[in-house]
Amino acid sequence: MAAATIVHDTSEAVELCAAHGLYLKPITKMSISVALPQLKQPGKSISNWEVMERLKGMVHSHQFSTLRISKSTMDFIRFEGEVENRSLVKAFLACLDGKTIKLSGFSDILKVRAAEFKLDFPTRHDWDSFFRDAKDMNETLPGERPDTIHLEGLPCKWFARREAGSEKPSEDVLVRVFQRFGEIRNVDIPMLDPYREEMTGRNFHTFSFGGHLNFEAYVQYREYAGFIQAMSALRGMKLMYKGEDGKAVACNIKAAPGQRRWADMCSPEPSTCRLLTQCAHSFMVSQVGLRWAAGRVEVSLGPDAAAGLGPGPCGLLRT
Repeated sequence: MAAATIVHDTSEAVELCAAHGLYLKPITKMSISVALPQLKQPGKSISNWEVMERLKGMVHSHQFSTLRISKSTMDFIRFEGEVENRSLVKAFLACLDGKTIKLSGFSDILKVRAAEFKLDFPTRHDWDSFFRDAKDMNETLPGERPDTIHLEGLPCKWFARREAGSEKPSEDVLVRVFQRFGEIRNVDIPMLDPYREEMTGRNFHTFSFGGHLNFEAYVQYREYAGFIQAMSALRGMKLMYKGEDGKAVACNIKAAPGQRRWADMCSPEPSTCRLLTQCAHSFMVSQVGLRWAAGRVEVSLGPDAAAGLGPGPCGLLRT
């Protein structure tokens, strides 16, 4: 995920949850490609920095919020540029697309092509066909139909309980924010479960950018309509936080349909996990895996289990 950026113009932001200072702001990106000439003299090179500065100068009195190189080859340099609001996108494209750049020390001109950035976001057809065609799915069951959104890149501080002074995200806050689109059946923030990583064998890493620690979450709506409204609202949007001082920052988040069976995610009591781990260690078993599924813990032991426990690689314990 890209770093959070300061927002100077919040006029296009739409409310998500004003009580928590959260809004959605349109993504206003463009893709800019600069074709490079063939270098005829050995040892001569084109400065990416100089090309970038020329692009900035071509938009006259305006300026990019961000401008970065996304790809550089011998034939072209591709940039991703972002501006403050939608109204500026067309103005920037008019200044850039089809224009040329003349660099000092080079006789050839560099042609510029610019277009609005194509968003990578799933469509209604994508998720409907996925769940419909999947052979192991039962559309009558929650989590096996398009009702769950998988969110990534959410800043922890923005979803923390202010009154508690915590920096950890709260499931209650997550519900309050996303219930705007419909009644929520379940939510899940994997990083809040200290035993999930050990039991599933999956690492729930958080990511740090822009001074914020981020997390992933799952939001399951009770009705299909809530899921549709949420996905439609998040399409082409960034998440923006506006503080009490009026200052705003925004970051990119990723939203996609998620497959989530809540019975497979709920962890057993911490004491159960500790007991199982202690038992494994007492038998000198170095490899132990725990998985919680439908009210029971499945314990998988490593290759050395046969020596310590005899035949049978797996045991079950109901809680």
